[in-house]
Amino acid sequence: MSHLRFLTAGESHGPGLTILVEGMPAGVPLSEDQIAVDLKRRQGGYGRGGRMLIEQDYAYLTAGVTHGLSTGAPIALTIENKDYANWKDKTPPPITVPRPGHADLSGALKYQHDDMRLVLERSSARETTARVAAAGVAKALLGELGAQVAGHVVAIGGVTAPVPDMPWPELFQRAEESEVRCYDPATSEKIISRIDQAKEDRDSLGGVVEIVAWGLSPGLGSFVHWDRKLDGRLAGAVMSINAIKGVEIGDGFASAARPGTQVQDAIRWGEGRPIRASNRAGGTEGGVTNGEPIVIRAAMKPIATTVTPQPSVDMKTGTETVMEYQRSDVCAVPAAAVVVEAMVALVLADAYLEKFGGDNVAETRSNMERFLSSINWKALD
Repeated sequence: MSHLRFLTAGESHGPGLTILVEGMPAGVPLSEDQIAVDLKRRQGGYGRGGRMLIEQDYAYLTAGVTHGLSTGAPIALTIENKDYANWKDKTPPPITVPRPGHADLSGALKYQHDDMRLVLERSSARETTARVAAAGVAKALLGELGAQVAGHVVAIGGVTAPVPDMPWPELFQRAEESEVRCYDPATSEKIISRIDQAKEDRDSLGGVVEIVAWGLSPGLGSFVHWDRKLDGRLAGAVMSINAIKGVEIGDGFASAARPGTQVQDAIRWGEGRPIRASNRAGGTEGGVTNGEPIVIRAAMKPIATTVTPQPSVDMKTGTETVMEYQRSDVCAVPAAAVVVEAMVALVLADAYLEKFGGDNVAETRSNMERFLSSINWKALD
């Protein structure tokens, strides 16, 4: 059972999106402007499409927050779809040709829809706007507990940034200054050129993003049941995002090619406690946080909708044809970093409440501090 749960509702071209966040303790400072920061970050990034010129995403808090503080009641938010004004009086023809790589065909088969527009309206990545708004609530709680989450772009279209050697806060500050959310200026220029080429080729690009959470308490998650393992919960949440097709934690896939002595994180004694010589595990061992930063990478496939027509079939006539082009991005990897960041924050906030509970954030914080001060590192000698 989730201690922090969120639900979203709404369609891509409907009146708007609705978000409900349940389980947030009272006393967490929260404002609409605070949430708007990440909503704006999600809309940015080189290679985005025309929809981002229409929408000015802003989440309105309609329940669960009074005088800037959460009350302990469910938190409700709404986001207006400004593009709805362009669609509300239209009756578009039904879509009967599924787009490869989208939920069009599988969704129509599942719900037995003749018009695939009913599928694409809900399966659209527009829904991730609601997730980012919900994560604004989760991030507010994490901040009160001393934890931070941020993301950046590692690679786009095969152009990969060099491995960074700098503190996380500095890296993420540099990344936010880049149009493609990449900390390295030289790599950013190469990525922009790669996106320009893809646009000229009437194609799309995918890439890899990396999310880091630091300042975390050890002991989040559990190894006693499969569905309580934190790394599994994180991987599942990240994989639920549109176009994400691969997830790794720590060195992940690279570890599979190395011998065991080059994979594990040596444990040494220092500063009055056991410390890690490295963080190849990415912050979790046995499904439990070990106090090191959590490091997650997600691979995003290229946007499935391309200007170049792709082969498909007309489900109404049974004839082979090509898909109809729908407005889309050339590259949404910089935006994906913000969405993956959001899902990581939501899972971590849930894990904190699972471990420390509390009906008011002061109680949650006190429980955490009591746990941390009670750890007798030498008790295991």
